[in-house]
Amino acid sequence: MERSKERDGGEGVAEQELGSGPRGLKLRREIGLWSAVSLIAGCMIGSGIFMTPQRVLIYMGSPGASLVVWATCGFLATLGALCYAELGALIPESGGDYTYILRTFGSLPGFLVIYTSVLVSRPATIAAVSLSFAEYTVAPFYPGCSSLPQVVVKGVAATGILLLMLLNCWSARLATMLTNVCTMAKVLSLLIIVVGGFVVLGQGHGRTEALLHAFHNTTQQAGHISIAFYQGLWSFDGWNSLNFVMEELRNPHQNLVWAVMIAMPLVTGLYILVNISYLLVLSPSEILSSDAMAVSWGNRVLGAWAWLVPVAVVLSTFGSTNGVFFSGSRVCYVSGREGHMPQLLSMVHVHRLTPAPALMLTAAVALVLIIPGNFSTIVNFLSLITWLNYGTTISCLLYLRMKEKNLPRPYKIPTFIPVIMLLVSVYLVLVPIVDNPQMEFLYIFLFLLSGFPVYFLFVYFRCQPKCLQMATLHFQLLLEVAPTTKNVD
Repeated sequence: MERSKERDGGEGVAEQELGSGPRGLKLRREIGLWSAVSLIAGCMIGSGIFMTPQRVLIYMGSPGASLVVWATCGFLATLGALCYAELGALIPESGGDYTYILRTFGSLPGFLVIYTSVLVSRPATIAAVSLSFAEYTVAPFYPGCSSLPQVVVKGVAATGILLLMLLNCWSARLATMLTNVCTMAKVLSLLIIVVGGFVVLGQGHGRTEALLHAFHNTTQQAGHISIAFYQGLWSFDGWNSLNFVMEELRNPHQNLVWAVMIAMPLVTGLYILVNISYLLVLSPSEILSSDAMAVSWGNRVLGAWAWLVPVAVVLSTFGSTNGVFFSGSRVCYVSGREGHMPQLLSMVHVHRLTPAPALMLTAAVALVLIIPGNFSTIVNFLSLITWLNYGTTISCLLYLRMKEKNLPRPYKIPTFIPVIMLLVSVYLVLVPIVDNPQMEFLYIFLFLLSGFPVYFLFVYFRCQPKCLQMATLHFQLLLEVAPTTKNVD
């Protein structure tokens, strides 16, 4: 595997100033098993389960087929998480997809991954979930309004992003605690929806006709099925979040696998039961016409306590945004350490040991993407990039199986699992393009092409203007940050 050269510019200053010894600064290992489970579940349970069931039903055409999609999405996400667990044990560094592709296929493919991730994927995910958080936060203040004022919604979303940036810059432990608290609230809210649906069924008021004719009007179009999977898999996105923070995970080889084995069945089971509860309470036509399906469910079942649902959604989306913020900033931080992004992004605060510059850049790009942001468009746009990255990353695992047979593997899965995931990734990338080509796909392709001249100019030929070096120095002094070393011991 190709190893990027270590960059130690300025590291001696940090060591001398902080008395940190020859190894330099490192991120603290603050994440135990429970926090690891909470991070995975917390990143997955966000806005998706409250917003995408409607869209899955629209594209599949029948309740039964939509439930099959949800179960299959959970199964695929679990297989993907197992593949990433082996890669995490094999390459115990933070950075997730970026690090695995960099170490396996080299600098250019690794740069293209980080180019799309730092500038589009991660910030756009934060923007999409923040918009959901803002919509549910603002809705109670505009009762009866068919459409919320977008200036207010986007203002609240921006405020949430800035608050999370400040919290993550202040303390990684506080950010982890927030994730834990929000995850508990999310699981409790989903359990309320599950129990409420079955109580309605037990009282004889459940709408079982949708389940009796479960597969009526099921679509046969491959493009519609792919988009339905995009929407469903969006709700499971985050299953690989722990791989982005491997250097902050305690006992990483053991806790990574255990966290995956606990979190994935938990979330999958909850999602399927929540969808059944929606179908028991609301008719398919009510689901299709509702702008906020979870709120409609709460008004029907909880009565005076219906306000609990929007509160649960607000907590869920806020916690999910925090999880994506926490993991996404680490990708930015690792890319700076490897020289694929400005060196400033690889630095951490000398006292708080948080990657403040990376957090600030992630927040800044997310704030820009909020301005034209639309939830559904962002989901479809992101899904193509996401599954292109997943397919490439899983091909790393197969490549290393063939070319690096002697590497120590603390954890290994059967070969058929990465093969299945690679085929699924190829299907989810190609079928929507072939079946229903859209301009967004051309924009993605052009954006990827733009990464080539950027790579050769700034990374390969190392064109670094003096003004950028001076800016790095001034920001380093202003933000009180210093370079780091890898925390892989």
